[in-house]
Amino acid sequence: MKVIAKLGCEEVAIVYIAETNDGRRFEFVESVEPPIPREKKWVGIVSTLFGCPVRCPICDAGINYSGKLSCDEILFQIDYLVRQRFPDGRIPVEKWKIQFARMGDPAFNINVLDVLEALPERYDAPGLMPSISTIAPKGTDGFFTRLLELKRRLFPERFQFQFSIHSTNHEIRRRLIPVNSWSFSEMAEYGEELFNQKGRKITLNFALIKGIPIDPDVLVRYFNPDVFLIKITPLNPNLSVAKNGLNCRFTCTKEREKIVSDLKSVGYDVIVSLGELEENAIGSNCGQYVSSVENEMSSNRDVYTYLPEVILDSVENTPFCHSREDRNPDREFSSQPTKLIS
Repeated sequence: MKVIAKLGCEEVAIVYIAETNDGRRFEFVESVEPPIPREKKWVGIVSTLFGCPVRCPICDAGINYSGKLSCDEILFQIDYLVRQRFPDGRIPVEKWKIQFARMGDPAFNINVLDVLEALPERYDAPGLMPSISTIAPKGTDGFFTRLLELKRRLFPERFQFQFSIHSTNHEIRRRLIPVNSWSFSEMAEYGEELFNQKGRKITLNFALIKGIPIDPDVLVRYFNPDVFLIKITPLNPNLSVAKNGLNCRFTCTKEREKIVSDLKSVGYDVIVSLGELEENAIGSNCGQYVSSVENEMSSNRDVYTYLPEVILDSVENTPFCHSREDRNPDREFSSQPTKLIS
């Protein structure tokens, strides 16, 4: 298993393309959030599946699917990112977020839970914050039951959990997410179990799509604003979005502000998350999959415009593991990151 290419820019995001010994490829990302410096916030976004079986019309990862990544294959991605910046495995970042969201819904892969179990001992990272985003597919109750136990035991306060909703109309949501998934009632019940008053609220994510309804009155019937918050994001451009004739309404300021105002009026905290537009060109945003353009070029000149840089050397994946006795909370760290492979 090795990293074969990378693309992007140091100041925003870098996508890495890796290949297993049997030739299957997956991607992972590191990103920052300008103007916040890396020592304040650093994000790693890892894949949990080789592609995705759901084939949402807003996501390029569903163009192909060839199985689940093993625990070691997921940890390989995190280790690789850490080695580029912090070779000793000690991460002095105030918020180090690991998102299991590049390729595939993590609920389809029980190995994600073994990764979560390993993280606190593998890295010396007081700012570690795992992040799970899911469509809540039916038939994955075992994943969520164990996740609840893990979160309570290992990450009671520093954990981010998000349901991808996109529409309050059940029929339209099924077309956007074409798989059997939990009802709003089931999501609400689980979210309330997972919620810790000292931690973060449970996130309900909506990518703003023209013609797709978001009804605050429907949401508030199921999701308690004291437990749940709303995150509004753009519909990120990609091949699938173009092919399915979908359009983003995030950039329509008046319409976006009306949605936000209506959500706040029923009591919700609302996060409006635009991100860096350069990520669309890199292909590092949610729903984007750089490898999808190998056989099909995008007509959108603002998307997937970065060319991959081939990496000829592979990285030996010796596990990080720091005993609790080896950790000194008063230790001083250098804030200078190690440069990426040139």
